Amino acid sequence: MRYVRWSVVWSLILLLGLPPALADETQQHRREAGHPATSPERLHILAGNSDWVVRQRVGRNRRAPPELLHQLAGDPHPQVRVGVATNLGTADRTFLKLARDPDPAVRSVVARFEYVSAEALAILASDDNGEIRLEVARNWNTDVLTLQRLSGDPLPEVSQMAQLSLAKRREEADE
Repeated sequence: MRYVRWSVVWSLILLLGLPPALADETQQHRREAGHPATSPERLHILAGNSDWVVRQRVGRNRRAPPELLHQLAGDPHPQVRVGVATNLGTADRTFLKLARDPDPAVRSVVARFEYVSAEALAILASDDNGEIRLEVARNWNTDVLTLQRLSGDPLPEVSQMAQLSLAKRREEADE
């Protein structure tokens, strides 16, 4: 086990050209940022780290305060924003921000997330990207009005999925 750990550290050193002490510090920050016992105060400090992986792990950390997650939803690196989009502690106002993200990969993750609000999904239902609209049509949190709108989508896959989702809702309502 020790050999594997050091091989990873030395690989980072060789690839990134980092001095050993800095590589160790980066690894420590990454572990700390993702650890559930890290305090919210420390997560605030780690959120300012220059390493995007550290910030991503802060964004995925369930102990990160909602205001910190909202701040990270504007991070320049899309993988940090994806981390925020998959955090169970992310507030609805942050999902609304992420639903308007410039990166389609981030919006796609939001559209697929099972805990996203119907309001954020309604925003994504108007996305230019058909794959994102398809994910909205598949998401169980999409409200009936949004599904009805998507049932008239110009892409057949989207309209068919929205119609199928509406039919499933009717079936469950009849049970």
